[in-house]
Amino acid sequence: MQRRILKRLTLITAAALLLGACEGQMGTKDDEGMEADVVEGSMDTAADEATTQGMADEGTFQGHPLDDPSSPLSQRTIYFAFDSSHIEEENRSIIEAHAEWLARHPGANVTLEGHADERGTREYNVALGERRANSVRQLLALTGASGGQIKTISYGEERPAVEGHDESAWRFNRRVEIVYRNRE
Repeated sequence: MQRRILKRLTLITAAALLLGACEGQMGTKDDEGMEADVVEGSMDTAADEATTQGMADEGTFQGHPLDDPSSPLSQRTIYFAFDSSHIEEENRSIIEAHAEWLARHPGANVTLEGHADERGTREYNVALGERRANSVRQLLALTGASGGQIKTISYGEERPAVEGHDESAWRFNRRVEIVYRNRE
């Protein structure tokens, strides 16, 4: 079961890296207004390139600090227990790191997207997603971020991260995603 979840997460991460690597190439138009060709390649190659992108020859990260895989700033998903908006201790350092970044970069701003699993009514899950987003907002504000840098939205159960009807899927759907709208 754990191996299946890890495999799913690896595939999701690889797909996200592939999409990030292809960003700006899909749907672009050439000088004559024609759709440009999409670059084709294997997912493994694109994922490998995306993983090493921003790494210097000696292996130190050279990209944007928010994208450094060894930094807590690269972690932008906060998970919650069932029917809870309580932030677990292991997530506090991630949120505090983002608060410090926002405090040092007053032009940067984020949207906190609250989510819930499929259990409960639509209205309940939207409210729960909002409570979760507001919990993260409160901790961000208490540890250095300005309230004007933070926007919250709740999607309830409408945007699951993992499809499925059991705890192995639900635990990944009970979350708040920290989305940078402006990195400054």
